[in-house]
Amino acid sequence: MRVETDLIGTKEIDQDAYYGLQTLRAYENFNITGRRAHPEFIRSLAAVKKAAAITNCQIGELSEERRDAIVQACDEILAGKLHDAFITDSIQGGAGTSFNMNANEVIANRAIEILGGEKGDYTIVHPNDHVNMSQSTNDVIPTAGKITAIKLLQGANFQLTRLIGALRKKEKEFDHILKMGRTQMQDAVPIRLGQEFGAYRAVIERDLGRMTHITDELMYVNMGGTAIGTCINADESYVSAIVSNLSAVTGLDLRQAKNLIDSTQNLDCFVTASSTMKTCAVNLSKISNDLRMMSSGPRTGFHEINLPPKQNGSSIMPGKVNPVIPEVMSQVAFNIIGNDVTVTIWNSMPLSQSSFINCLSLLPRSPAVFRPLPITVSAASPRMRSIVRSWWITVSASLPPSARGWAIRWRRISPKQRSAPALRLRMYWSAATCLPKKRSISCWILTP
Repeated sequence: MRVETDLIGTKEIDQDAYYGLQTLRAYENFNITGRRAHPEFIRSLAAVKKAAAITNCQIGELSEERRDAIVQACDEILAGKLHDAFITDSIQGGAGTSFNMNANEVIANRAIEILGGEKGDYTIVHPNDHVNMSQSTNDVIPTAGKITAIKLLQGANFQLTRLIGALRKKEKEFDHILKMGRTQMQDAVPIRLGQEFGAYRAVIERDLGRMTHITDELMYVNMGGTAIGTCINADESYVSAIVSNLSAVTGLDLRQAKNLIDSTQNLDCFVTASSTMKTCAVNLSKISNDLRMMSSGPRTGFHEINLPPKQNGSSIMPGKVNPVIPEVMSQVAFNIIGNDVTVTIWNSMPLSQSSFINCLSLLPRSPAVFRPLPITVSAASPRMRSIVRSWWITVSASLPPSARGWAIRWRRISPKQRSAPALRLRMYWSAATCLPKKRSISCWILTP
């Protein structure tokens, strides 16, 4: 065991632990969800600390020896090591200070080891004086949050692009298949199944456009603003160079916010990004619900499409298969909507960031899970053709206003009477006489 001291007092810490006293206090104070920081967020914190060390060395504030040790420790975290030392809960008080100090202490203790010292000997590398030099929780945490968001959004955009491609293929494949359209869950007029899948493709394309736009907005960071955006305790040269160095470390086109006070005080970009993800989730849920409805039955429902069987649907009813993929998409959407409400109401670190990252974690996986569905869905063509041909309202797609009375009379005739060949012929002739010379009712509508 080693003993560490802070302004609260002293405490024993396991000698093998890379975290320090402030992290341990946060762990004990905020034992709430049991969920730790997202791995991508941990990597983003390491990227920020690496860029800060490089910049502080460039301006002569940090020795090359300490810089190299800090950079090596950060590179190890970026490679996925030491993540088990990030033990603070995802929900915590203090605007993310516990996250920041957890990173500072882990990086400092690993740097101390690299330089040949023992963990806890902060005369070699200090969590605050060296790792956190020229920084504040209030510029580190929002910046790391934005980097995390951009990285995860890239995954979401990739999956949405793949989903659009799958929907476009079905749009073409189903373009010749006519089915009954519906309004208010009641029969309306015919539509091609391909047109419906084209509408699904179009709305996801809009979602992708929104994602691309918000990704660009998240590129503006407040690094260098420190505590409240006034750049206190940061050298002018550091403020000028930190974002370009961070861009080089992350490979992202990051830009420094034009107004650092505004960017430090206001986190509206997270609210906008969360709302954008919510919109996408709602659209995916709507598409899923449509597919569930169209595949319902198969004997007592619509049964217009066939969804691929994924697993047994019941422990008591043999042979039952449920539309589990569309169903789970709605559950994902509800989860994202709930997280968006939290982001909207709180709009402050770290709860907003935790909820926001939860959304970001779910969204890239959702299209990936959903995409095989439109790839493998098939059309129940005979069923749809039968419904369209036999239903009275189909003719309204071809009738001018002068023939609407005929359609109403046809509607009032019982199904049994409609099936009589002589009556079908008379009704067809009656309707045809109402049409202008250049219009006609397709024969297949009224024939078996």
